[in-house]
Order: sequence, then C-alpha cells, then structure tokens
Amino acid sequence: MNQKKNEKSLEKQPTGSGQPRAKKDRITAGVFAILLGGLGVHKFYMGEIGLGVLYLCFFWTGIPALVGLIEGIIYLTYSDEEFQKKYFNT
Repeated sequence: MNQKKNEKSLEKQPTGSGQPRAKKDRITAGVFAILLGGLGVHKFYMGEIGLGVLYLCFFWTGIPALVGLIEGIIYLTYSDEEFQKKYFNT
C-alpha cells in the first residue's frame, strides 16, 4: 500500500524542481515523435516545454521532423524500464 502512495505522489510532482517527473508511455512518445515530431509534440508530452517551443519555431525547416523521426525510433527501441530511467530519472 505504501508503494502505491509513493507512485501516486511521484506522478503529481512538478517538473523543473530537480525531482523525477511523472511516468510517460514510451510508445505514445515514440508515435508522437514519428508522426508529429516536426511540431515538437513529443517534447511537450514528455514535459520538455522549452524544447517543444524550439521545435515549433523551426518546424518550417524540416529539421525537427527529421530529428523527431530519429528520436521516435530511439524511444521505441528502449524497454519501458530503460526509457523511464533515461528520460524521467525513476
């Protein structure tokens, strides 16, 4: 029961506070990156608002779309545990 409380409190922690962020699904992040990566949707989904805005600013160049495609493939190659550990410090 204590573990469930800890998981719920982890999901409610604000980002940018140096603490782990809420868990996100790697498949959702990967699909967002592949399909909408040029607009930075995957970055917004993962809580990286600054990078999401940067992707939006340069979407017209096509570079964010290419980077998003590569990131999406990378996200999908990780296991769930590896993805959470690398991107959310859990």
